[in-house]
Amino acid sequence: MTQGSSGSASAPVSAATRLDRISLWAGLAAITALAWWYLIRMPATDVGMAAMGMPMKTSGLADTALTFLMWAVMMVAMMLPTVSPVVLMYAAIARGEGRSPGLRVWCFVAGYLAAWTMFSVGATLVQELLRRTSMINEAFQSTPGLSAGLLIGAGLYQLSPIKNACLSSCRSPFSFFMTNWRAGARGAFLMGLTHGGYCIGCCWLLMALLFVAGVMNLLWIAALGALVLLEKVSRFGPRIVTVAGVAMIAFGAWLLVGLPRLF
Repeated sequence: MTQGSSGSASAPVSAATRLDRISLWAGLAAITALAWWYLIRMPATDVGMAAMGMPMKTSGLADTALTFLMWAVMMVAMMLPTVSPVVLMYAAIARGEGRSPGLRVWCFVAGYLAAWTMFSVGATLVQELLRRTSMINEAFQSTPGLSAGLLIGAGLYQLSPIKNACLSSCRSPFSFFMTNWRAGARGAFLMGLTHGGYCIGCCWLLMALLFVAGVMNLLWIAALGALVLLEKVSRFGPRIVTVAGVAMIAFGAWLLVGLPRLF
């Protein structure tokens, strides 16, 4: 009798857990899909029209706001898939406290995206500076000299201890939670914000490479997003980091040597 009761009690819990996971995956997928939908249709927006050199009626402040929106949405599209395994692990740990972790999970996601939103503010200011100094063209693509410098700098950073330390926190979320755990919804937000900080420390120069092929180049956005994902979740992640770093340095050096012929 007791055994039967125990079995019947565990079934609803298991079903609820599966439902939570499905809901979480669906939510993350929906947010990512909406971000990519915006990026795909971006050429028809004010940001895209401005990038193609078409006359605009918006003010300088409005242009800056639209540029920030572009960066913020782009970071969601690129980075949310890469943090999904961490979000799922947080949900599993929080579920162990005996109640639904739904609100806390989304607070964690909100904290993570808040970190990348702050990064987007910085990226917008940098892009405006590069535009004013003619270091990027109308398609938000950097000059050959700047592209070479970004590639070499990103490649060297790939091989640096700072990159390795930040990537370790991204690749070992259990250790991150054990040393940074905070209870409640506010604690979840702060953990997401902290994890986002580690992620920015890991990937900020990779994001700067968006200027190399053009910030609006969808294939380039997808390629860099895939690289970040492989670095974080693949068992060959450390090797991928090294190979990518060497390749960036080599390509940047080749571009630098070829500069006289490009001008």
